[in-house]
Amino acid sequence: MAFRTLDDADLQGRRALLRVDFNVPMEEGLVSDDTRLRAAKPTVDKLRAGGAKVILLAHFDRPKGKVVPSMSLEPIVRPLAKVLGVPVAFATDCVGPKAREAVSAMQPGDVLLLENVRFHAGEEANDRAFADALAANGDLYVNDAFSAAHRAHASTEALAHRLPSYAGEQMRLELDALHRALGHPERPVLGIVGGSKVSTKLELLGHLVTRLDKLAIGGGMANTFLYAQGHDVGASYCEKELADTARDIIRLAGQNNCKLFLPIDIVVAERLAPGAPARVRDIGHVDDEERILDAGPQTVERLCRAMNNSKTLIWNGPLGVFEMPPFDKGTMEAARHAAKLATAGKLVAVAGGGDTVAALNAAGVSDDFTFVSTAGGAFLEWMEGKVLPGVAALNQ
Repeated sequence: MAFRTLDDADLQGRRALLRVDFNVPMEEGLVSDDTRLRAAKPTVDKLRAGGAKVILLAHFDRPKGKVVPSMSLEPIVRPLAKVLGVPVAFATDCVGPKAREAVSAMQPGDVLLLENVRFHAGEEANDRAFADALAANGDLYVNDAFSAAHRAHASTEALAHRLPSYAGEQMRLELDALHRALGHPERPVLGIVGGSKVSTKLELLGHLVTRLDKLAIGGGMANTFLYAQGHDVGASYCEKELADTARDIIRLAGQNNCKLFLPIDIVVAERLAPGAPARVRDIGHVDDEERILDAGPQTVERLCRAMNNSKTLIWNGPLGVFEMPPFDKGTMEAARHAAKLATAGKLVAVAGGGDTVAALNAAGVSDDFTFVSTAGGAFLEWMEGKVLPGVAALNQ
């Protein structure tokens, strides 16, 4: 996809409407994790260096088109100013007189945060009139919110058609990394898909087996595949009603020459609790009261060998209950091996999704992967082969 970047833009004195994702975690009215604020800094810095007036558009939570004071973006002003190292002004609306007055007062290099775009019903409705009202305060539009790009909302889609539009620095990083992982990857390509439910990732699995050379399935969803193959899974979480679907995916993988990796051994316990007694079992040898909670050592070793023989890795979802030792071992070992290969330049390793990011952080390897996307739904929909409206709107 060809999209314009800020390298192509004349910024001096221009009003830049910058769509960011500031839907950050809050505790008692304070930002508890500023990752998304820091992600916006390179684009803000580039706009300011070019002499633009930086006008930030963002949403927070789900006010459903109404003004909800507890969902205001105002508490983000102070931590954002700290991250950027410059003052940040705030307007109590994103359109209308209050926004217009705040924008009119700006000088080149100034930064202004507008109030929650979702306080207006026109945002989620992708309403043209609301997009026109947003566009009235800008000379150009920059989308730096890949994590919101799967939604056709006014500030992510309609607005891009009303002004000269560009991809921000974070958006560019995301799109470049995803292009390297699935668009035109260096082969062989290995995918790892984990998590608890097959039902939430049916489209993903069906798409990936037609695009990848190898696909490893882990986590609770692997139990459904093992059950579909006739193996006993004891008291494990298992979507037994999807056994036929799992067999269809196995057949589809074979038809597309995608080698499927399912567990060959597993870690089981009778209860899910920190430090619970755990045992390694061969697949199919699970007692009625036992639950499968992690991939076994042979499974992890085989997966690491598959990484050694691959050029590209795309990862979504843990191999086990990584939040609770000793059931974190499989995910930790696989993550560290992938990171080692990526650091050595032997593997392009791209990962994304909330649980995946948390697992890589727990393993201490997030910075060693080629790219880690903080986007949840957008990353998954991209992996499923879907067109993301916010990205398509940037297409030249």
